[in-house]
Amino acid sequence: MSTSRRWIAHLDMDAFYASVELLRYPQLKGLPVVIGGGRRHQPQPRADGTLTFATLRGYTGRGVITTATYAARDLGVHSGMGLMKAALRAPDAVLLPVDFDEYRRYSRLFKAAVAEVAPVIEDRGIDEIYIDLTAVPGAQETVAHDPVGGVRAVAQEIRNNVLRRTGLTCSVGVTPNKLLSKLASELDKPDGLSIVTLHDIPTHIWPLPVRRINGIGPKAGTRLEAMGIRTVGELAAQPRALLIEKFGRAYGAWLHEAAHGRDDRPVVTHSEPVSMSRETTFERDLHAVRDKAELSRIFTSLCGQVALDLQRKGYLGRTIGIKLRFEDFKTVTRDLTLPAPTSDAAAIRQAAGACLKRVDLTRRLRLLGVRAAALSRATG
Repeated sequence: MSTSRRWIAHLDMDAFYASVELLRYPQLKGLPVVIGGGRRHQPQPRADGTLTFATLRGYTGRGVITTATYAARDLGVHSGMGLMKAALRAPDAVLLPVDFDEYRRYSRLFKAAVAEVAPVIEDRGIDEIYIDLTAVPGAQETVAHDPVGGVRAVAQEIRNNVLRRTGLTCSVGVTPNKLLSKLASELDKPDGLSIVTLHDIPTHIWPLPVRRINGIGPKAGTRLEAMGIRTVGELAAQPRALLIEKFGRAYGAWLHEAAHGRDDRPVVTHSEPVSMSRETTFERDLHAVRDKAELSRIFTSLCGQVALDLQRKGYLGRTIGIKLRFEDFKTVTRDLTLPAPTSDAAAIRQAAGACLKRVDLTRRLRLLGVRAAALSRATG
């Protein structure tokens, strides 16, 4: 019977998109930089070979920040904030366009670098992963009377390899489970390594705001605050029965377990996607009649992109849906289940068009999206 301790790491790339851009434009290191612009914000070459960079000053439009450097965050701007609002706080921050192709390339590079050291990886998105270190050679060793010295050395090797392969830094939290590791990776950002054992929970985890727990959203956070519960420790001090009474059997019991750092979920190396979608936010609000040609072109393009995504990844979708956001920020969705699954662009366009006919289009649109769900593997 194995006596191995379970070690799970959560690796989070530091300001990922912004850091990739700083590799391309090293002259911007240390400056406030915001990612979220469009093509018109591409750096422009001067006669002497240097570049002129766009700034937030005078920005007009509906764009939002995708990410920002830590220097920009210090000025009060952050991901998800509207660029016009950010311009008021940091008018001299450099504004760069997003380049998802480049970010996806670096995402593949850093994950390959991790896999060279520890191959059991759960992909959680473009810039974060979970890694099971339990069986990695050396992870269970005690180094110089340090009970976590072995796993610390393995985690540091992973960080070094990511830096060597990509030029980018990451922050890593290592604990006995995924829930704690997600919390731990935030403790020493950027470029940090935090190892938290179950014995460390009272000192390292309980002082944190309760909203830091992945799974406690704004509504639950507000309800907990109304009960006088602001920290993880205050949540841990609540009787399990009280949490079940206030939040229901399943969620109340989970809150109690989470506050005590209990989580048995394994690292899942592969999961089937639930859906595939593409959407776009317009530079200006579009009207279904006056901007019909432009909307039609965008709509057809989105359907084609979804079809290509399905074909490239080997899936068929049976339920086709649309998502519309209007000028008043109200969002509506409609979907249609087909007799048979498809990855054909024309079939997806026809089904999505049928969904569109079930929506009142008298208001201007600011976002349009197409989605394929009820996925199955393509055969043959």
